[in-house]
Amino acid sequence: MDSRASGRFTEGQVSERALHFLKVLVERHIRDGQPVGSRTLARDTGLDLSPATVRNVMSDLEDMGLVSSPHTSAGRVPTASGYRLFIDSLLKVSPLTEADVSKLRDQFARTTDTVSLIQTASQALSGVTHLAGLVMVPRHERDVFRQIEFVQLSGRRVLAILVTGDGEVHNRILETGEPLSASQLEQASNFLTRMFNGQEMREVRRQLMADLKQTHAHMDELMMRAVMMAQRVVEAAEHKDDVMIAGQTNLMGFTELSSMDRLKALFDAFTEKRQILDLLDRCIEAEGVQIFIGEESGYELLDDCSVVTATYRVEDQVLGVLGVIGPTRMNYQQVIPVVDVTAKLLAAALRGR
Repeated sequence: MDSRASGRFTEGQVSERALHFLKVLVERHIRDGQPVGSRTLARDTGLDLSPATVRNVMSDLEDMGLVSSPHTSAGRVPTASGYRLFIDSLLKVSPLTEADVSKLRDQFARTTDTVSLIQTASQALSGVTHLAGLVMVPRHERDVFRQIEFVQLSGRRVLAILVTGDGEVHNRILETGEPLSASQLEQASNFLTRMFNGQEMREVRRQLMADLKQTHAHMDELMMRAVMMAQRVVEAAEHKDDVMIAGQTNLMGFTELSSMDRLKALFDAFTEKRQILDLLDRCIEAEGVQIFIGEESGYELLDDCSVVTATYRVEDQVLGVLGVIGPTRMNYQQVIPVVDVTAKLLAAALRGR
């Protein structure tokens, strides 16, 4: 695939001088958050070049889609592709100092139960990076589907009773399109209980949504209506605690994320959590630190954000994913080792239990 189409460039595709300019521009933009002008770049690069030469190099970078010019400024800012090249080829990440690791380790030493450890990890991530910290609850701690029953009330009203793995009971009154008999409701209950018993609630919801989007020749009308009813009650009952988020308000301090519409969309996503969880789920099988820049996440509301994640595991079993969300101009040099070390410390704390 052409690098221009994919948004990915390798170091060899860009001249050494252009790479140097890109590195300086990205570092300056991360620090100041403002478009960087040619005069500033000429000074920061330390090269004895004419203003015309600097402008030509910047024009080349812009033609490659690595930088862009905001309408309100003569300066330039890195694009998502520019940040990707910077991270893949130009960024030098140093490990945390032993003192910094000890400070993080001390936070985990203060607690032992799983929920508190997860909270500690999310708060540590947000506290050190000044971004939003995310930690998925370990898979074995998540709630599961046990049983569902439908009880006829009157006419088209049905009481749905959902029992989850921890014994919690969720009730919801549903309106059905047409009246259903007691035997039909029992048949629907048995069908759904057999299909989903023991599965994570989030996985049940995902399967139900997939069933509703697809046409099932083998599924009769009653079963399709059962799936529709189950989807409504599972959505209402599904626990919102599969991911813990700390430090959301840190994002209000970044100009590029501070418009009310953008903040509302982000905070709605943090509250609803579904898209955040789906993104973290994609990292379950990954090795090492994963970085999604802007549109790479696949979610429009994160187009101006980057997400840095790492898995945490015990005895080679992946229990979950943690990470941070922040603007694309986050300090990757600091964030990447913090995410990596926090994942290792959380895993060690869970092993210690």
